[in-house]
Amino acid sequence: MNLCIDQGNSRTKVAIFNEYGTMVNDWMFRSQDFHATDVDKIFKFHRDITASIISSVINIDPSVVNTLNRRSKKFVLFDSSTPIPIANHYATPNSLGQDRMAAAVGAAELLPHKNLLVIDLGSAATYDFVRADDGFVGGNIAPGLKMRLKALRYFTGKLPKVETTDSEFVPLFGDNTRDAMAAGVINGMCFEIQGYMKELQERVGDIQVVLTGGNANYFRSRLPDNILFEKHLVLIGLNKILSDLVQKE
Repeated sequence: MNLCIDQGNSRTKVAIFNEYGTMVNDWMFRSQDFHATDVDKIFKFHRDITASIISSVINIDPSVVNTLNRRSKKFVLFDSSTPIPIANHYATPNSLGQDRMAAAVGAAELLPHKNLLVIDLGSAATYDFVRADDGFVGGNIAPGLKMRLKALRYFTGKLPKVETTDSEFVPLFGDNTRDAMAAGVINGMCFEIQGYMKELQERVGDIQVVLTGGNANYFRSRLPDNILFEKHLVLIGLNKILSDLVQKE
């Protein structure tokens, strides 16, 4: 079995995949609270883990890496030198967040030979383009939902702190300051997403959109039905990368 770890700015997602590529278990930790002791517990719970991979956008605790390396027959610290199953045309691969690349690989695994717009709505919002049969072209990075709301509060003198829930009704235009801020950010991001979809469709024709990330639920019901929502997209990509490397040995 494969152990896959996606360490983000705020949360660390962990999953176990069997030999058929099916996820059989998953956990979530606060990134600041994820330690080698947690890794040890996972290995004790799943004694048939043979390979592991970790991707991180923050500094990884060396003890986590050491534990994974010690307890796995095959261990991969995912970085720009790791072989991947799609071409990477990014001009500066060393600066590319590995979660973005793993999400692109996951999307290509789920929807092979398609033009893909891969959207990850987490602390930041990333928009990445994978061209059918040509690989990762590049993408854009924008502030995420909570970052935008915090920026309105931080950079102004009188606007309040606003928190939202993924199930709340958001009007097109707010009739009070709180709703105006929530609607401005959430609707603005919806229009942003649909703008990317429209522009790509005009440029390359058929396009499939894959949505993931911790804040994806805020937008899932507010966007077109033909968007594929996959909350484990990065983990699916990491498992594909790891499985390919194991098979080559």
